[in-house]
Formats: sequence, structure tokens, C-alpha cells
Amino acid sequence: MLEYFCECYSDLSGPILCPVLGSITPLFIPNSRIRPIRLIGLCASLITFLYPPVLRIQFDPSTAKSQFVESLRWLPYENIHFYLGIDGISLFFVILTTFLIPICISVGWSGMRSYGKEYITASLIREFLMIAVFRMLDPLLFYVFPESVPIPMFIIIGVWGSRQRKIKAAYQFFLYTLLGSVFMLLAILLILLQTGTTDLQISLTTEFSERRQIFLWIASFASFAVKVPMVPVHIWSPEAHVEAPTAGSVILAGIPLKLGTYGFLRFSIPMFPEATLCSTPFIYTSSAIAIIYTSSTTLRQIDLKKIIAYSPVAHMNLVTIGMFSRNIQGIGGSIPPMSSHGLVPSALFLCVGVLYDRHKTRLVRYYGGSVSTMPNLPTIFFSSTLANMSSPGTSSFIGEFLILVGAFQRNSLVATLAALGMILGAAYSLWLYNRAVSGNLKPDFLHKFSDPNGREVSIFIPFLVGLVRMGVHPKVFPDRMHTSVSNLVQHGKFN
Repeated sequence: MLEYFCECYSDLSGPILCPVLGSITPLFIPNSRIRPIRLIGLCASLITFLYPPVLRIQFDPSTAKSQFVESLRWLPYENIHFYLGIDGISLFFVILTTFLIPICISVGWSGMRSYGKEYITASLIREFLMIAVFRMLDPLLFYVFPESVPIPMFIIIGVWGSRQRKIKAAYQFFLYTLLGSVFMLLAILLILLQTGTTDLQISLTTEFSERRQIFLWIASFASFAVKVPMVPVHIWSPEAHVEAPTAGSVILAGIPLKLGTYGFLRFSIPMFPEATLCSTPFIYTSSAIAIIYTSSTTLRQIDLKKIIAYSPVAHMNLVTIGMFSRNIQGIGGSIPPMSSHGLVPSALFLCVGVLYDRHKTRLVRYYGGSVSTMPNLPTIFFSSTLANMSSPGTSSFIGEFLILVGAFQRNSLVATLAALGMILGAAYSLWLYNRAVSGNLKPDFLHKFSDPNGREVSIFIPFLVGLVRMGVHPKVFPDRMHTSVSNLVQHGKFN
């Protein structure tokens, strides 16, 4: 029994149990001892971060089957199991999740003085839920865990948000995601009635009628479209980013925005291939509109965080175009940008957080001339801006290039509109950098000037390394995911 437990712990249970234990332990420590509470949270998240590299080394990229599979009988009479596994698609999202949580705890190290115990607990519970999402191979539990992720995020935005609108933003975020998911629950119940189980592998091999596929696809689309987010259900995203604390914005841009696109990739596209073919023109149209609309809207914003908050919306809609291109280039190219844009907007939010900590304002008109007073921050800011523009040599370039190649093979007009959105993205990225960093200094509004300290620099370094590493050596993505992506395309008979 002990050997079996250790084997499970070293495979997949460890990264799930670690955050759970780390979130429970601080509850037995008095609030006055905030430093041990922070250290426990940071150590638990760092230990969890050590597991994915081990999984990556042991991972076999030659098979499309789920690996490190574990199964626990949850509701045996209903044939519902706690079924965990990992493949070439989900591997990178697990790594990204475990990478961002220690950084979020470090970001809030000194700022979260009130309710510090609760902040650590919420952060680790959030990590547990998101890791479980990317490893879940049961549609019902895939519904349960993503719908649990907004709960700690709701608390973080509502309690540690920076302005008076934080309560409204928290409720807006929670209600949008909750209401959209009700339809997906109905779809899962219908799948359970037809197949007698919620096992993903059985569902993937079940032949649904075309009419039922369309109904199930629409029901799941209602849930995933809110999480992407797609226009017009994107309103919650900028509001939540702006009102959240810096650590909340980092994790919100890094992981929850990927749940929608991951849901399309894991469930909607492979389970309902005929409905996917029928819905592709609608997805192309709505995604192209979203890219151009949000990019144009970004140019009109006056709040630094809101400018950055609109950027992931445009990029994630570009990802949906790649996924619904239904070829290896489009689907394979959509995964690296999802990982990359877990890093790029997060790094930009951290840059804005540094400016806000010193100047207590996020209005663009008050900034300028930072390059002469804070020389290190503009360098970090510019590196992140280049990645946000998908410049060659940065983490986003290869993936977005492959998306355009895949989209062009299906529809040249959609590919052209997506490329236009990328041009607009470069415009607002350079505009933001120019207004925040270049120009004349404004001493009438800004008084305290200091470069990032040692703790802040140590937080930025992993992001910069990741952006460059993924840009100059992107081969790590196709090596691990090619078999899984090819299997998805073949399963849907898209070619």
C-alpha cells in the first residue's frame, strides 16, 4: 500500500496533494505569524513546481494516449470516476500553472499584509483546481473543477482589489463564467444518458447524431466562449484585470483565460467533429471581429492595466482561429501562444504593478520619461512589449505564424484579418511603451523614482528567460505535442 501511494504521489497525485496540504497548514498558524505562513505557501508552490519537469522527462512523446493515468472510483453506481492523465497537449499547461503560482505568492509577499493567511490559502487552492482541470479526463469533473476556479479568484478580486469597483468586477467575473457553464452541464448530462458514463475516452469513440452534436457543441460553446473570452461576452475580462491586485491579474491572464481554448481543444473539437465543421464559419467571423474590435478598443484606453487586459482577448481569439482551422499547423500552432501568453501579459502586468507601487496611479497621461529615472524597468518593459507584438525571436512568434499558415490554408480572408489584428497589436503595444516610458518626465505628478528592487528583479528574470527560451528554441513544443495533435486531427477526419 505504501509503495503504491508513493508511486501515485510521484506521478500525478503529488502536484495535486502538495497545494492542498500547503493550503491547509496555514490555517493552524496564528495570523500574527505571517512570515511562516508565507514561507509555507511559497515552499508548497515551489515543491509543486518541481514535479512537471520530472513528468516531462518521463513523458513519452511517441504516443497520443494519456500517460501517468490514475483512476479513483468516485460515483461507481453512476460509472463516474476521478480519472486523471496527461498528454502532449495538457503537459505545457500544467507546467505553466506550477510556474506562475510561486511568482504570484512572491508578488504579494509584502503587499498582502491584511488577510495574509487567507491569500496564501486562496492561491494554493487555485493552483490545485487548475492543475486538476488540465489533468481531468472526465467531462463531468472537467465541469466541476473549472467552475470552482472562479471562487478563489472572486475572493482575491473582492478582498485584495485596488479600487472601489472591485466588488462589481468580482461579481461580474463570477456570474459571467457561472451562467455560461449551466448549458455545458446539460450537455454532460445528455452525454451521460447516451453513453452511460462520463469517461472521456468512451465519449470520444461514441457516434453522436449530427443534430445532437450541434446541440452539444452549442451548449459547450456557451461555457468556453465566456472563458476565452469571445466578443460580446468579454466585458468581464478587462474589468476583472483592472480591479484585481497585481498577483491576481498575473494569474488571471496566465491560466483562467486558457480554460476556454483548452476546452475547445480537449472536448468540443474531438468529440463533435461534424458540429465543428458546421460552426467553423461562425467561429472565424466572431474571432476576426473580436481581434480587430479589441485591438482597436485598446488604442482608446487611458488605464495602463486596461490596455494590457484587452491584449489577451485579441490573442486568444487568434488562437481559436488556429484551432478551428482543423489542420496540424493551426491546432499545433495554437498551443505555443497559449503558453506564451501565460507569460507575456503577466510580465506586462508586473511592470505596471511596479509603476503603480511607486506612483499610485495607472492613468497613462501622468507617465513619461521613466527611461531616464528607472533605466532597468524600461528594458524589462520593452522585452515584454516585443513579445506582446510577436516579434521574431520571442515566444509568441512561431505559434502565431503557424496559426496564420493553417488559417490561410482554409480561408485566406480570415488569415488576412487575423494578420491585420496582429498589426494593430503591434500599434497599441508600441503606443503603450512610448507613453509609459519615453517622452518628457512629469515631476508635477510623479515624485518617487526607483528601479525594481532585488525581489522584483528576481520575479522578472524567469519571465524574460521563458520568453527568450521559447522564442529561440521552440522545438520543445512540437517534440512533445505533435503525436497528440496529429491524433486529434485524424480522429476528427479533418483532413
